[in-house]
Amino acid sequence: MNLHEYQGKKILGKYGVSVPLGIVADTPAKAVEAAIEIQKQTNSDKWAVKAQIHAGGRGKGGGVKIAKSLEEVEKYAGQILGMMLVTPQTSAEGKLVRQVLIEQNIYYPGPSPVSEIYMSILLNRATGHNMIMYSPRGGMDIEKVAEETPDQIFTEEINPAVGLQAFQARKIAFNLGLSGTAFKEMVKFVAALYKAYEGSDASLFEINPVIKAADDRIFAADSKVVIDNNALFRQTEIAGMRDLNEEDPVEVEASKFDLNFVKLDGNVGCMVNGAGLAMATMDMIKMSGGEPANFLDVGGSANAKRVEEAFRIILKDPNVKAILVNIFGGIVRCDRVAQGIVDAYKNIGQINVPIIVRLQGTNAEEGKQLIDDSGLKVFSAIRLEDASALVNEVLK
Repeated sequence: MNLHEYQGKKILGKYGVSVPLGIVADTPAKAVEAAIEIQKQTNSDKWAVKAQIHAGGRGKGGGVKIAKSLEEVEKYAGQILGMMLVTPQTSAEGKLVRQVLIEQNIYYPGPSPVSEIYMSILLNRATGHNMIMYSPRGGMDIEKVAEETPDQIFTEEINPAVGLQAFQARKIAFNLGLSGTAFKEMVKFVAALYKAYEGSDASLFEINPVIKAADDRIFAADSKVVIDNNALFRQTEIAGMRDLNEEDPVEVEASKFDLNFVKLDGNVGCMVNGAGLAMATMDMIKMSGGEPANFLDVGGSANAKRVEEAFRIILKDPNVKAILVNIFGGIVRCDRVAQGIVDAYKNIGQINVPIIVRLQGTNAEEGKQLIDDSGLKVFSAIRLEDASALVNEVLK
């Protein structure tokens, strides 16, 4: 589950990570009120006005502005709120900005220069260890840094049996070229950040940039936080932060019926039970000359109702020219799936795309008989090769 920047920073602050004081606003007037409150608490004479959407690269799209007066806070908030913000991580249409985060200025003058640092924590799937990735050259062009100067990207792997060790936090601060107060502050920052990562059941923390301020204080100036969906049952407060406006409405609807659905750009809808079989089915569709229009796993407890809802969701995509149902009856019974197909066909009404059904496993013969006796225009297959050939045929 993705979080907004201000939500991620709320979690970071809870674990002792230094974050700028910020207040969320959904109107220009509230943005000014937020700026005044921040000024009272921090004496900040400048403010960052930041669009809150689930996408990076907001600054490049005009979604981050630095205001030098309350008038500019109101002006920039008015410009950003309601805009369709296009960034390298959004579609061509962009995302609607409904909120802005007003933050204190952390680029204030002081005895030492301000520096921007990149830092992220994620799982290294090859080793099974959490990994801190960091660079002294943070900012908007970190991708360019990784491509052109990979020697400036450092990693530190954390053994899950012992967790982050003090010497590792010191090593990170040393590799970042810090000394004195900044070194000590970074050691504390890294320890708190890792504690927040583990405590929130995150799958990704990305802080770009981490700011070393002019007085050597360390701040998380940004936050991209992704929480492991499988852990939300024990993260009830975080689960309540879910913003459905930022998610695909079809995927949100699918989640209500416990369907694992991801929309793709192809022309063949697929309904499968099991993630592995779904991936293989998508490969088969491509080899048959088509392109998968979605990933849809109905799970091991598929019943007629869930199958019907799965059909409804697939058919909402106007690009779908055919639907392939590929069910292996292990836990799920094929006759239940077949009944769901028959019910969906009758309840939805006119279905103008061909449906190919392959059933194997528990009660597969009963399921095939149900479909054959229904009189519906459904293509039936036993072998995977037959289903593949039918996909190729109906697309032609």
